[in-house]
Amino acid sequence: MTKYKLTTQDLRTRNTQWVIGEYQPELSGEGGLCGPGWYHYYRHPLLAALLNPIHANIDNPRCFEIEALGKHKDDNGLKGGCTKMRLVREIELPTVTTIQRVAFGILCAKQVCKDRAWNEWADNWLSGKDRSADAAHAVADAAADAAADAAAYAARAAHAADAAHAAYAAYAADAAHAAHAATWNFKKLLTIAKKAMEIK
Repeated sequence: MTKYKLTTQDLRTRNTQWVIGEYQPELSGEGGLCGPGWYHYYRHPLLAALLNPIHANIDNPRCFEIEALGKHKDDNGLKGGCTKMRLVREIELPTVTTIQRVAFGILCAKQVCKDRAWNEWADNWLSGKDRSADAAHAVADAAADAAADAAAYAARAAHAADAAHAAYAAYAADAAHAAHAATWNFKKLLTIAKKAMEIK
């Protein structure tokens, strides 16, 4: 399967200067995915666009199809890594609206949050019935179970978006991260992402 990588406008990521078509030196495959033993990638450009704020947080990123070789490691769909990589060709990164980013966070949180008041607010927000900052603020800390972090991040994303605050993207992506569990996988996450793109 083709993988995808984000870079800066001048083809940089962290300490690496990329050249299209050229392999980077092979890495060790040791340590965590955010460490020096792995080249980071996404399995779908839509997930790259949605999850960038909690990973490299690249401002105005470029997106490339890549060839990913060597050892591989996966974080249940959130991101992946390999030990040898080259950029193959540039593709257009999906355009995601503020509403869609917040919807993604809410939909992820709904997978694990069972708090009645929070879910009522979430359904009203997703349907467009009530997207006010006041409503979001009121439920930001409502969930009292293991999904509290995901629910709070999603509500804060909605509150920040309504207030035109730049934090919305990170809050929405953090909701996905907080909601993520070992039973999640790439297909489930992509399904949620595509559903979020239908929200207007």
